[in-house]
Amino acid sequence: MTEPALKHILEGALLAAGEPLSVERLRGLFPQERAPTPAEIRQALATLAQDYEGRGIEVREVASGFRVQVREALGPWVARLWEERPARYSRALLETLAIIAYRQPITRGEIEDIRGVSVSSSIMRTLQDRNWIRTLGYRDLPGRPAMFGTTRAFLDYFDLNSLEELPTLMELRDLDGDEHPELDLRPPDEPDSGETS
Repeated sequence: MTEPALKHILEGALLAAGEPLSVERLRGLFPQERAPTPAEIRQALATLAQDYEGRGIEVREVASGFRVQVREALGPWVARLWEERPARYSRALLETLAIIAYRQPITRGEIEDIRGVSVSSSIMRTLQDRNWIRTLGYRDLPGRPAMFGTTRAFLDYFDLNSLEELPTLMELRDLDGDEHPELDLRPPDEPDSGETS
């Protein structure tokens, strides 16, 4: 029996894993003495991505590695496979998550200062249960408040490779159509650019 092509082995692994796989994990599929190089893995994945052109699935690199996924344009049809409706998140939860994503590391008190209201424990618990945020450390202040930041699972869920792929705040304002000057998400040391909100 001949050994399957590298891209077919990788394709099978990505389909079976049910989660993104890093190049190193993909290399681990092979005996050490015959493991392909990282460049060979990436080339095989690029070839596989080309094979999927014009089809309903794609190879996508996210923060945790590579995965095979349904193309975004097909989401409305594929979503009908599940009877349960996707989880709906409150505006407060999404605002809290956005503040953490753009201002991390950030404490709960700092989130509350930005939002102007207290953050409920259930919101923080939901974000941690979803593995979208984690404790990065503790600020050297009285009470040693926890500092929060996003996780790779957050990036994977939102189909991002890194935080740099998050839309800019100006892009968000353009999408929303209304302005939220009370939500100033700029890092504390970033000067105002002089643009009007």
